[in-house]
Amino acid sequence: MSKVDFLQGNEACAEGAIVAGCRFFAGYPITPSTEIAERMSSRLPEVGGVYVQMEDEIASLAAVIGASWAGIKAMTATAGPGFSLMQEHIGYAIMTETPCVVVNVQRGGPSTGQPTKASQSDVMQVRWGSHGDYEIVALSPSTVQEMYDLMIECFNWSERLRVPAVLLTDEVVGHMRERVVLRDDVETVERELPPEGEEIKKPFPMEPDDLVPPMPVFGRGHRVHVTGLTHDERGYPATDDPEIHRKLVTRLCNKVRKRAREIHEDVGYDFEERESDVALVAYGGCARTVIEAAEELGVTVFRPKVIHPFDPDLIRDLLDGYEVLVVEMNLGQYVEMVERALDRECVHLLGYPGGYPPTPERVIREVKKLSG
Repeated sequence: MSKVDFLQGNEACAEGAIVAGCRFFAGYPITPSTEIAERMSSRLPEVGGVYVQMEDEIASLAAVIGASWAGIKAMTATAGPGFSLMQEHIGYAIMTETPCVVVNVQRGGPSTGQPTKASQSDVMQVRWGSHGDYEIVALSPSTVQEMYDLMIECFNWSERLRVPAVLLTDEVVGHMRERVVLRDDVETVERELPPEGEEIKKPFPMEPDDLVPPMPVFGRGHRVHVTGLTHDERGYPATDDPEIHRKLVTRLCNKVRKRAREIHEDVGYDFEERESDVALVAYGGCARTVIEAAEELGVTVFRPKVIHPFDPDLIRDLLDGYEVLVVEMNLGQYVEMVERALDRECVHLLGYPGGYPPTPERVIREVKKLSG
């Protein structure tokens, strides 16, 4: 039976992870995400899970990757500086096709920056922070309810695609308190497994049916070699073969790219179309004030919940013909993707990196400038 509670965003995030099936958390406390670790430290033992506080963020994600290969849904939580430290292991998880979830409660940067203030300055880092060609799933909640709901979606898409998934939230949503419906009828997805004890000759096939091969599990009779090096279908290093590298990396990217529209439609997005020449675009905590401004102005508003993979066709379908104002708590990151999808001359930015979302009044002033 569903339960109604009054929770902080970070607390709702932890509850979403539990109901999604997470049974392992490794992390290092960092503002403004620490409440997630605190909640998981008390909740995981109640459901038979394991909580480990690690010595740093690098070790945290390493432990999560290991737990995932042991067959457990696993996660960590951090903020900007810790997320920077995790980039090498994010690349490793992508190359080894390891499902895992990272929560990044964004704060002001660069460097130590503003530990207790909000930001949306990791939008590009979550996509390009690690080296090499890759794709990743990153979802952005705007409410405490979505901290719960989208956490479940992160685990589901991570399991479906065998990729790291990031809940890319911010201090505004992480620290606010709202009414939350803790649903007990959620759909959870489990990774596809090969038959227990079966010999797996090609654990990393170049062209599996849906580009996502079944995942062997350590300790269940599956003998498999796992490496971050370019590897052949058996999992063994093949670093000198350009054709193997091309096929492998192309498959790793395509298994996400080819389902971009499906991910957007499954997770959902808000599009309030009104009779207007201007459309506002915002996500995360920033969207809350933008929606208020859009209602007062009577303009169209688009709020994506999926930040990556980006779907340019969806943007064109929804926003073609508008003067578009992208509002975000940075000096311009998501706006660059919108510009690539649309005519650059029609895309404008209200970038606000001051630690708080811009007020509705500030957004209204910017829209009036565009309207002449």
